[in-house]
Amino acid sequence: MTKHLLSLQLGMHWFPERQGGLDRVYYELSRALPRSGVEVCGLVCGSENVAADTQGAIRAFAPRNVNLLARWIGIRKAFTVILRERNPNLIVSHFALYTLPVIRKIKTPLVIHFQGPWADEGALEGNTGLRHSLKFWVESRVYRRASRAITLSKAFADILAARYNYPRDRIHIIPGGIDVQRFAVEVTQREARQRLEWPEGRPIVVAVRRLVPRMGLENLVAATAILKRDIPDIMVMIAGRGVLHAQLKRQIESLGISENVSLLGFVSDDDLPYIYRAANLSVVPTVALEGFGLIAAESLAAGTPCIVSPVGGLPEVVSALSKDMILASPSAADIAHRLRAVLTGELVLPDEQSCRRHAAENFDWNIIAARTAEVYQQAVA
Repeated sequence: MTKHLLSLQLGMHWFPERQGGLDRVYYELSRALPRSGVEVCGLVCGSENVAADTQGAIRAFAPRNVNLLARWIGIRKAFTVILRERNPNLIVSHFALYTLPVIRKIKTPLVIHFQGPWADEGALEGNTGLRHSLKFWVESRVYRRASRAITLSKAFADILAARYNYPRDRIHIIPGGIDVQRFAVEVTQREARQRLEWPEGRPIVVAVRRLVPRMGLENLVAATAILKRDIPDIMVMIAGRGVLHAQLKRQIESLGISENVSLLGFVSDDDLPYIYRAANLSVVPTVALEGFGLIAAESLAAGTPCIVSPVGGLPEVVSALSKDMILASPSAADIAHRLRAVLTGELVLPDEQSCRRHAAENFDWNIIAARTAEVYQQAVA
């Protein structure tokens, strides 16, 4: 028997105020779940505008710029108030750090959305030692309390089971969702390039990534230098911000490929669909800890095939469409080899309509929300 579900969703930040993969999933899921019969209230770190944007359904428990203790005090107070006012029958955690302060107050079933090993991802970016140990303890403490877990891929389900000793039979694999209609812009590649003021006659490859070490962008830059020998007018557009910007710029200059690689910096949500559409193909060269690969699904929704490394959940996004989209490895040599084959016509990837159809059938938010609602119902049964 289906129960009425009022879920209290504990997030990290409000996506319109701070853009990140976890925040986007929280934001989109909170909007899609009511269409699948799940009422949503929620708490995030943010401004007073959060409540105004959501007619009070989602509230900010503290501003982003206050210290951790103030944020923890804030969520404990806000959690107590929302329990008294709304009496939710399901608690859903998207971020362990903001769930830990209220873990003992949770008396109803708890479901976690595991979007990656927070401590281990930080370690790859230099957060090691005591900080890593504390993060791992926070995660483990919260996950032990959960009656169900949702992961973005089999790869992350395996990590959750092995690294955190979470029962495998309580893990549900549901990929990330995308707003398929937003990315399915009805313009030609040429029209998209004209909008962005990109060259119309050059082969263009796009990578939309945070500029941090595990994204493999150094390998992509090195691959461009190799590709240039056979495809002199190759153009690689790297969209995103991060700590590697200066290092990548130096690498590009030292390889003599400043005319072939462009660091675009921050790209607005409005321009993102057109960036995918303008490219001949996109590439995700991640070298570690990729749980799903939202950008691969976004690219497909725009009708642009996406080449991915064989890391984490990336192959799961494209394998049913074409295994030719999966690299042999994220090395510069293998990236260059596959891109050359595609751009010269030696290897033919699925066309625009096939890419769009695959995205719509597998990653549309209505589909993802319905599957998520089923897990929530199991948790409260």
